[in-house]
Amino acid sequence: MNDKLLMENYLLVLKSTMEVYVHGTLESSNSNVRDVLKNGLDETVCHQARTYDEMTKYGWYTINNIKGNIIKQTLSKVKQGN
Repeated sequence: MNDKLLMENYLLVLKSTMEVYVHGTLESSNSNVRDVLKNGLDETVCHQARTYDEMTKYGWYTINNIKGNIIKQTLSKVKQGN
C-alpha cells in the first residue's frame, strides 16, 4: 500500500468519524457528553485539515475550478427542475 492510498483512506475515515461526532453532538441531551463529543469533532476537523494540506502538497488531492458559465448552466437547470 502506498502513501497516497493510505492518506486517501485516512481522509475517508476522518470524514466518517466527523459524521458520527456531529450527530452525537446534536443528539446528546447531557452537556458533559456533548462537550466531549464536540471536542472530538474539533480534533477530527483539525486532523482532516492537516491531512488535506499534506495531500495537496504532494498533488494527491486536487481541486478543479469550475468556470462561471458551467455554474450558471447548472443553476438554470436546477431552477427549471431538470
